[in-house]
Amino acid sequence: MTDPEKSTPPTILVVDDEPVVLTALQQTLERNQFHVVACSSPLKALALVTEREFAVIISDQRMPEMLGLDFLIECRRIRPQSSRILITAVLSLATIVDAINKGEIFRFVAKPWLREELLATVRNAVQRHELVTQNEALQAETMRLNNELTSANTSLELKVRDLEEQRQKLDTANRDLAASYENSLELCRRILTTFDPILGGQARTLLEFATKMSETDLFNDRERHALRAAAWLCDLGLIGVPREMLRAFRTKPGQLTERELAMLHHHPIYSQTLAALVDNRAEIGEIIRAHHERFDGRGYPDSLAGEAIPWPARCLAVAVGFVESGLAKSAAIDAILAESGKAYDPESVRLFLKVTHLVNLPQQVREITLNELEPGMVLASGIYSPHGLLLVGENQHLSPGTIAKIRSHNQVTPISQRLLVRV
Repeated sequence: MTDPEKSTPPTILVVDDEPVVLTALQQTLERNQFHVVACSSPLKALALVTEREFAVIISDQRMPEMLGLDFLIECRRIRPQSSRILITAVLSLATIVDAINKGEIFRFVAKPWLREELLATVRNAVQRHELVTQNEALQAETMRLNNELTSANTSLELKVRDLEEQRQKLDTANRDLAASYENSLELCRRILTTFDPILGGQARTLLEFATKMSETDLFNDRERHALRAAAWLCDLGLIGVPREMLRAFRTKPGQLTERELAMLHHHPIYSQTLAALVDNRAEIGEIIRAHHERFDGRGYPDSLAGEAIPWPARCLAVAVGFVESGLAKSAAIDAILAESGKAYDPESVRLFLKVTHLVNLPQQVREITLNELEPGMVLASGIYSPHGLLLVGENQHLSPGTIAKIRSHNQVTPISQRLLVRV
């Protein structure tokens, strides 16, 4: 409700043809902080009602120009929010029923009226007017907000529809781009196959191994994509090498001259350059360039060592070593294990053997990487340092302290052997 001390006092219209009664009503109400407009003529009062808003309209019943009830009926038509009070000396049942049925008045006040009763009635009438006015304002505000919400929802639906259309177009473009990208990679493989069928077959096998390794949680999304792309494209640079030299490298590498070896050792750089025409992301080029680096720093073309070699390149190097060895499966695996910690990152070797399942293990044994060691695991074989020192014995349960010891030792001297645990 409105606080009378902080706002304009409500205006009350008082209509009575008797000057004495009219003055008494006016003075009584004004002494109680009401703003009163007094009028002795109901016709003149109707003109006032047309011009301005009144919180309460008080009218006598019997007046020469028109009855008070008729006057209030007309006031209701003009100002339906105003509270209407009828003062009458003859309170007949017919008058009451007629007023109630038509809903034209808020209260009756009988003459002679009691001051406190009159004031209480007027205060209630003011409160009723305030509630009606506030309710109408709230309804209008609610309607305005609903209209705005409806408009906003319509606008939002249009934007959502537009965004959905854009998303669909973007999805289509991405699918087309992905298909085009895969076609470009396949075209490169076919070029390799046309140049040298062995290279084409190796590229497909490398992709298979790279995909299996990339599906583990040891790679982020960018590394996964880069590893797969690098497996497709890492040998593109060999297209510039004469076929006879390539065959000699596979069969009689000792007969190649230093110049010929230098050309072969630069093929990762050539591959990096050509691969950028298909996919210019830097990480792909870095993996391709480093896929013939050795863990001990004796590789090419940049003689990188250890963790200076990108992690995906270290993993690709193991797959390349297996594929390009030309050996039977078991012999190729033995060769990779023999070079673990030298040519290859031991953790990359363990990952390669784990995901490819090239080695048949007992049913109750599985292969894991160093990163996957967890408390409670039971070793299926002992862990030794590269110098043959037993670090952890077979069938030992791993504790957090033991795992920390193994990893700490690996930081100083990489553990090159496979890690086997019981299921």
